Amino acid sequence: MKRIVIFASGGGTNAENLIKFFHNSDNASVIQILCNNPHAKVLDRAKNLKVSAFAFNRTAFSKTEDVLNILKASQPDLIVLAGFLWKFPEFIIDAFPNKVINVHPALLPKYGGKGMYGMHVHEAIVANNESETGITIHYVNKNYDEGAIIFQAKCDVTNTDTAETVAAKIHDLEMEHFPKVVAQLLK
Repeated sequence: MKRIVIFASGGGTNAENLIKFFHNSDNASVIQILCNNPHAKVLDRAKNLKVSAFAFNRTAFSKTEDVLNILKASQPDLIVLAGFLWKFPEFIIDAFPNKVINVHPALLPKYGGKGMYGMHVHEAIVANNESETGITIHYVNKNYDEGAIIFQAKCDVTNTDTAETVAAKIHDLEMEHFPKVVAQLLK
């Protein structure tokens, strides 16, 4: 059985979708949620779905090996960033080569990099009158949103779209495609 660890920072809809997708799988399961926000809704979602979850602080994540040691003990086959907002430490990436992936709410390389997350991305897309956007699932490297692209899915952006309607379209793409791509990577 392949083991998935998810890092999240907020509401956790992608994490919940992944947990449910793999719940009855013979191939993989989500074994743990790690979160950098002790008040994040993702922790409640994990608890309700009976998945181990806990929060950590910046020191445990990037200044010591506390989170790295938790990961080593969990032995994940894949580490999935699902709405995780901190830059991933290079020493953790190095310990799990080609095993850390992220979903980004735009078609990278456009609208990537520091500060480009969530509504900031959707607002920029609308402000720049883009005709399309989408999601990018990519490997994580030492730079924000610059790892090798695994998968992209697109949607149209109309002249009546707002950042909120674009966010809803992106959410739909994530719900549809993210679990399937994770499953493919674990084959």
